[in-house]
Order: sequence, then C-alpha cells, then structure tokens
Amino acid sequence: MTDHREPADRLPTIDVHAHCVPVDVMDTLRADGGRYGIEVADRDGRSAVLIAGRVQTRPMFPALMDLPRRLAAMDVAGVDVQVLSSWIDLTAYALEPDAGARYARMFNEALVATAATAPDRFRTLATVPLQAPDPAAHELRHAVSSLGMDGVEIATTVDGRELDDPDMAPFWSAAEELRALVVVHPYASLAGRDVSRYNLNNLVGNPAETTIATAHLVHGGVLERHPGLRVVLVHGGGFAPYQMGRWDRGYSAAADGAEEHLTRPPSDWVRQLWFDTVLHSSASLRFLVEAVGIGQVVLGSDYPFRMGDPDPVATVRAVPGLEGDDLARVLSGNLTTLLEEVRR
Repeated sequence: MTDHREPADRLPTIDVHAHCVPVDVMDTLRADGGRYGIEVADRDGRSAVLIAGRVQTRPMFPALMDLPRRLAAMDVAGVDVQVLSSWIDLTAYALEPDAGARYARMFNEALVATAATAPDRFRTLATVPLQAPDPAAHELRHAVSSLGMDGVEIATTVDGRELDDPDMAPFWSAAEELRALVVVHPYASLAGRDVSRYNLNNLVGNPAETTIATAHLVHGGVLERHPGLRVVLVHGGGFAPYQMGRWDRGYSAAADGAEEHLTRPPSDWVRQLWFDTVLHSSASLRFLVEAVGIGQVVLGSDYPFRMGDPDPVATVRAVPGLEGDDLARVLSGNLTTLLEEVRR
C-alpha cells in the first residue's frame, strides 16, 4: 500500500468513485419506510431493501456505512479526498415521482451530514429521481446550490429507459447549466442475459453496461445538444475508448442511423468525457490516457467493493511514462478543476 505522507505543497489526491450509505438513511427507512416506498430487511448483520415492492437490492456491505474504516483505508492508500456517491442499488428509480423526490432529498441531506463529519476528506454527489426528469432537475439544483454538493451519480438506465430518452432533457439542461459532475455508474448490467456464473455480471457486464449507456449518450445526440456536460464514466469507460474507431466507422458509413443525431464523429464526443482509473491494469490505463487525452482521466477506486482498486494511487503511479505534471493531473488536478468549476 502507498505511504500517505507526501509533500505538503502538493494538491490532494481525489477519488471520484467511492460509494457510501449514510447510517441515517437506513435508520430513517427502518422507522418510516412507507413514506418513501422502501422496505428494509435485516438479516445476519446485513441489510437489503425492497423498492416500490418490486426491486430487491443485494445485501449491503457494512463497509458502506463505516466511516472510521473508510478513513483508515484512505490513509493507507494515500487518498486525501473521496467524492462520496450512493450505492447504485439505492438509486431507487422504481419509485413513484413524489416518493422518489422525498427519498432523494432525505438521502442527499444525510450524505451531506455524513461528509460534514470530516469536511477536509469528503465531497458529495447527489442522487435524484431521474424517473421524473423535472423533479430530478429541481433536486439537482437544490443539491448543488443549497446543499453544496458537486453533482450527481446516475445509473446507466432509468427503470428500463435509456439515457438518450427525450423526456430526460430537463435533467441534462440543469446539469449543463450547473456544470455539475454527472457520474454514470452501471446498474442491472446486461439485464436479460445469463451472466450469473464466474462473476461475469461484474467482470463483463458492468463495463459492457457503461459502454451501452455511453453509446446512447453519444449516438443519441445528448452530448451534441448539451456540449457543456461534465460526464464521468467509471471503470475506465467500459469498452468505449477501445471501440471509438468502430463507432466512427458506423458514423461515416451512415450505418442504420448511427449518424442520425450527430454532426461530428462519435470519437470527438467520447474524448470530451472523463474516465476513472479503475481498470486494474497499468497497460490499459496507459492506453486510456493516449486514447482520450491526459486531461480526461481522473482517479477512482470503487470503494469499498471487492472489485474496486484498494490502492488506486499506486496503480496510477505504476503507469509507464506517467510522471510529473501528467501524473499530478490524474491524481488530483483534472478533478480539482472540475470541482472548482461547479456553479453553486
């Protein structure tokens, strides 16, 4: 593991991809879950929730709620700041709009209160009821302007709808106006495919899910209509950076609508996204930097999950040829700039 002690004049290392469930959220849901349309079941020291009577989450890792353990892990790994976001299973897009808005407000207030216990170590991303785009836009504005949050984490699909659904325009407009971070995280990966064996739902499904969501953002023209968006893709962007040439070929060949909503090649838009470093390979990280540019790569860990990177700073430091100012940009500078430019 990395020694946390570093020169005092360096920028802090900032991890954009770290999940957290405030203890207060679970206590509130146990006491008054009916108000939010969410039921909690506790078993063998772990909790799961049933959302809107039809979406069952996985059992929750206790580490999601353990702040002393989190801070200790950050110290060991040399991570100064985590940008906290919800566990994606708790996004709760299955809720009715009113319940979803109540739940998002409660969750965001609890997450901000959690971060306030160590304000020099934590930043926060909101959750919003994206199943109702107008209330989602309202909650994002409140989260950034009133609660001081830095943006939002969203899932790759919204209760079965893709991210280029025209109804989502109010949310994208609000995110662009605020210059808020929008971290896109896989959820229900490759639904309908049997990827239950060999952990393929995670090993293959999660990066594939991110790739599909990215393709909808690009080919659906969301990024053309909202060029000021600050979208961050986890797990290194899935397979998207590796397949930009194929996407460009579809655009130039006008293959079955691949060009319909675009005036520029898809790779132009992919290179305006940001990508975290959770690739588990120094060679893959080197390729990512060369494919999208040094300014588009930001530190990530996927804390506290077993498929995360427990030593993300060391992973980045191990990338061949990544040193000096370029190393500093990935570890801190790129994300620091994004956070400073959020319009409060």
